[in-house]
Amino acid sequence: MRRAPRFAFARGARAVAISWLTLVGALALLAPILPLPYPPAQPDLAHFSLPPFTAGSAHWLGTDPLGRDVLTELVFGARTALGLSVVATVLANALGALLGGAAGFWRNQLRLPLISSAGLFGLLWWALTLPGAGAGLVVAAVGLAGSWWASARRGPWLPVPLDAGVLGATALLGAVPRLVLVVVLAGSVALSPAGLLGVLVLTSWAGPARLVRAEMLRVGVQPFVAAARALGLPPGRVWWRHALPAACWPLRTAFPLGLAGLLGLESTLSFLGIGLPPEVPSWGQLLNTARLEPTAWWLVAGPGGLLLLTILALQALSSPSALGK
Repeated sequence: MRRAPRFAFARGARAVAISWLTLVGALALLAPILPLPYPPAQPDLAHFSLPPFTAGSAHWLGTDPLGRDVLTELVFGARTALGLSVVATVLANALGALLGGAAGFWRNQLRLPLISSAGLFGLLWWALTLPGAGAGLVVAAVGLAGSWWASARRGPWLPVPLDAGVLGATALLGAVPRLVLVVVLAGSVALSPAGLLGVLVLTSWAGPARLVRAEMLRVGVQPFVAAARALGLPPGRVWWRHALPAACWPLRTAFPLGLAGLLGLESTLSFLGIGLPPEVPSWGQLLNTARLEPTAWWLVAGPGGLLLLTILALQALSSPSALGK
């Protein structure tokens, strides 16, 4: 009987969270066609640091010290924050699921054709944009084609300590605070939005990888996986079609938390002026303008309130009671 009020409260909190996230998502998607009074990043030279709800003003939520409309910056800032954070979270979870699932399934017993090392080297060369990146793609293509030929001809094989490598990489990423790591990477070179997205993904996949690897250790000994192996299915098919979908179940809870973390991280980077260009609207950048006018409380209340409510809504969705457990 005691669980009934708690369950009802959890359901109500989940409904409120979904409604809020739907509203923020709709604003982000429809931002270009909404009837906003001013376009983004366009200053009104006649009104600087205008308070909200000023009589006779078209700036309903006021302006920042640069004369930009706060309402427009909030709406387009939601588009920037969600667009970057959602894509980064999806890619980080996908990368973590693949690496963690493979590490938990094959452990340190994976063997690849020796020539496949050339393909991996070429992909790494291209990903790091070293001199002659096109040559890296050629090397990768040759290596991958050679891997197919070697697997068909049963050529020389190379043992790959996949589990040890994934665990070592996750331990290395976990040893350094993510904000410090992202600031160092983003501050060392000039990043485009795509480059910032890559940095966020490469520093965020470790958590999903650990979750999926731990679940894969349990799933790998389940009867349905043993039955698939007994049927003579290739190990890759058993992993992809049967084991991996079951091992990815913990990501259902981890995804909202990861999205909330990346949303806060993106706003922090924008506040510090790292990553995104100054002309791109963002909540963190709007918070940063409050330092130019400390008495402009609306520059803190608007983006700070939106960021806080969005993160709380995502955390409410990730709770076990909200997921129906």
